Amino acid sequence: MRQSLLFTKTRKEIPKDEDSINAQLLIRAGFVDKVMAGVYTFLPLGLRVFKKIENIIREEMVAIGGQEILMPSLQPKENWEKTGRWEGLDNLFRFTSHYSKIDYALGATHEEIIVPLTKKFIFSYKDLPAYIFQIQNKFRDEKRVKSGLLRGREFFMKDFYSFHKDEKDLDLFYFKKGKKAYENVFKRAGIGSSTYFTFASGGTFSKYSHEFQTISSAGEDTIFLCEKCKIAVNKEIISEQNSCPDCGNKNLKEEKAVEVGNIFQLKTKYSIPFDLKYRDQDGAEKDVIMGCYGIGLNRLIGAIVEIFHDKNGIIWPEAVAPFKVHLLNLSKDKKNRDFAEKIYKDLQISEVEVLFDDRVDATPGEKFAEADLIGITYRLVVSDKTGSKVEIKRRNSKTSSLVSKKDLITKLSK
Repeated sequence: MRQSLLFTKTRKEIPKDEDSINAQLLIRAGFVDKVMAGVYTFLPLGLRVFKKIENIIREEMVAIGGQEILMPSLQPKENWEKTGRWEGLDNLFRFTSHYSKIDYALGATHEEIIVPLTKKFIFSYKDLPAYIFQIQNKFRDEKRVKSGLLRGREFFMKDFYSFHKDEKDLDLFYFKKGKKAYENVFKRAGIGSSTYFTFASGGTFSKYSHEFQTISSAGEDTIFLCEKCKIAVNKEIISEQNSCPDCGNKNLKEEKAVEVGNIFQLKTKYSIPFDLKYRDQDGAEKDVIMGCYGIGLNRLIGAIVEIFHDKNGIIWPEAVAPFKVHLLNLSKDKKNRDFAEKIYKDLQISEVEVLFDDRVDATPGEKFAEADLIGITYRLVVSDKTGSKVEIKRRNSKTSSLVSKKDLITKLSK
């Protein structure tokens, strides 16, 4: 991608209506545009980050047997009445059709759709277990949206639902495959070392639900870390028992954190209202047991920026950066410009994702500042000083080095 052709531009000024670091930097760097409170447009650079995170999540969900579907955002009132959430869910967007006068909801979550759907396909123990997921936008009428992408009124989530014949099978999947898949997602996204499996309240039919909390000063949650078990406990649980649920350790470290994922053992909470049953080997009817597993994509992007930034801009982990390299041509000399063009083409041939700052009207200082703001992993510079070599520097490094074109391509193609 040539930066001269990029649809968006960076901004020097900090958005006056954004207090969070993630929103300030993502807007200034041209990744997102704020439409209104809690609603953002993903711009070309931002969508590239979004797609990379989406693909990481998809790969890990498929790896544990998930089959992807896409459910509608528009949902019938009667489904929500069956679960008692038409009136019971305080942030549900509800409206009446101007023409049919029928009441609808905009999907805040999708249990009311997935369970009736599975009734059409799950009949026998032979149909279980089943694993279904989607990546789709959600709508929640939040009373107060804040913290940029960390809390919005429209956002994208990955919903994974597992269906089991008994609680033993649910436990096995939930704690082994489901938990591990989440750890893989966060590790690949670059936040694995600062993200903790966290015991939380809210388990409908079990003592705990579980969250994945990422340490950040921007977090809305308070968690307590157990260094012995490498897990965490949220504030609600610690107030009840004041110790680690696994080992009983009372010497826990208090931290602020962002919830980037959650998993619940739903068991029969939604199976019973929709009469979702199966027949076992003896022909007896039994309730299907369920688990659900969510990751907010907008929130994950926001959390990554909150963790990985400095005074100059974003520092993307390589796996989710919009491009692998940001190539800057600082020379007006034709020979050097041609050399930069050759580097650009060779990187493309080698399938190295590259944003090429080929602009002739931007000063070197502007190019350096924008490169830091955008935060791509590797910065490459061609200038009158570099001669037949290229200066390479990682975004999070203070030092750079000169390499030949051949060595550069070899290094970046790995």
